[in-house]
Amino acid sequence: MNVMLLGPPGAGKGTQAAHIVALLGIPHISTGDAFRLAIREQSVLGVRAKEFVDQGLLVPDEITIGIVFERCEKEDCAHGFLLDGFPRTIAQAQALDAWLHKRHTQLDHVVQLHVDTDILIERITGRIVCASCGATYHRHFAPTRTAGVCDACGGVVMSRADDAKEKVVVRLQEYEEKTAPLIEYYRERHILRTIDGKRSKEEVAAQLDALFVCSAP
Repeated sequence: MNVMLLGPPGAGKGTQAAHIVALLGIPHISTGDAFRLAIREQSVLGVRAKEFVDQGLLVPDEITIGIVFERCEKEDCAHGFLLDGFPRTIAQAQALDAWLHKRHTQLDHVVQLHVDTDILIERITGRIVCASCGATYHRHFAPTRTAGVCDACGGVVMSRADDAKEKVVVRLQEYEEKTAPLIEYYRERHILRTIDGKRSKEEVAAQLDALFVCSAP
């Protein structure tokens, strides 16, 4: 089964991606992971991408697309994959359609995690992370037992600079401008499945279970 996960920052894609992968037994493919693998393996595209990354430049679209497709052609994707963070634009979605068509396959589901903007901002700005081990908490929903101290390793827990409200608003605006148009793109193709992402992670997982059980061959 080929699945795509769509949603803004703070929608819970990371948590639910892990659930979907375990449920369906398919690999999780994010753009970042695909980049790191291509660079580590020193593929032709990986070498080209590294030149841009090392200069702090955006990797051109054609290289990004090629690297993701290169990852999707690996043996572990023979029975499907979960795309997370790709495609980000209509142009990338069209390239994905063409690539899948050549292989006589298609996306089975595009899962949109829908969460209202005010909730997204509350989720992201309340996030705190351990500077030592990377464990993640939330000031309101999942606080540490002792304020400012990591439960796991005793390290210092703090907010990330990227999670400041003004930066979060910019990230959400960028998502609306560049990625949100994919919602209508996939709705027109009758493969968009909208999940209520503002519920608890357990409730969201249950919605996903119901979706995939009902659509299983």
